[in-house]
Amino acid sequence: MNKNQQRELAGLIGKYSKTDGLNDTAIAPLHFFKMSAPSARMPVVYNASLCLVVQGEKEVMLEDETYRYAASKFLIVSIDLPATGHVTVATPEKPYLCLQVDIDPKQLSDLVTETVRTEMEGSPTERALFIGSTNDQLADALLRLARLLDTPRDVPLLAPMVIREVYYRLLNGSYGRRIAQIAVKGTNIQRIAHVIRRLKTKFSEPIRVEDLAEMAHMSPSSFHFHFKEVTAMSPLQYQKRLRLLEARRLLLVEGTDAASAAYRVGYESASQFSREYSRMFGAPPISDVASLRQNQGLTASWR
Repeated sequence: MNKNQQRELAGLIGKYSKTDGLNDTAIAPLHFFKMSAPSARMPVVYNASLCLVVQGEKEVMLEDETYRYAASKFLIVSIDLPATGHVTVATPEKPYLCLQVDIDPKQLSDLVTETVRTEMEGSPTERALFIGSTNDQLADALLRLARLLDTPRDVPLLAPMVIREVYYRLLNGSYGRRIAQIAVKGTNIQRIAHVIRRLKTKFSEPIRVEDLAEMAHMSPSSFHFHFKEVTAMSPLQYQKRLRLLEARRLLLVEGTDAASAAYRVGYESASQFSREYSRMFGAPPISDVASLRQNQGLTASWR
């Protein structure tokens, strides 16, 4: 991404970001994120997306791994992942600015050529989150997508075309093989993604790893290995994080009491829920939610 592209993107993100935090746009898969100061660490579920930093810096923690990215770097998340992120460099004069495009695996699969499929045969299972550098061609496509916000009448026709080009640029870049794995049926990451969709919709129910392995068409040992390679956590750890994040949302957004939240996300023991909640968020449920409500820029989110 060259300086002119960066400057124009920063202007557009600033123009269409009315508040600090996540700002949706008139183009459904396109979102802008702005922060005028460094933020506290916030556990959330990152959905499948491309996140390009235009200004400032951010860190994302996935279990024991730390990913740092700054201007001209992008973060790719290929499946929904519970992780912790925080903005590390931002000021009111130069806020942190990020452009996010949600990734649709079905649309992406239309662009995956047989050549790419052949290249992926026998490729190792890799982490579903990584950092890359943005070239001018990808930056140009993202810039043209953002510019469409200035001409709303063009959005319905042109936005899908430009998003398709964004996918094309990603697939033909240096990380194309890793990105293609999101969309190609039968890859290990695609099988794990299928299981994760089940976990996200039924996370309050008890699970057996054997049942999840059968869903992924793998042996239990192979499934456990590949799940951890993709997500950096075991299936049970993944489910626990989903449960606690949903409990936090219930407490913060719906005003549910801690005992009810624990029950609704699948906990039978309120004391166990409180212990695990405190371990993940750094404070018991009541204290954590009170602190969040004092910080207007921090809200529970599934993004």
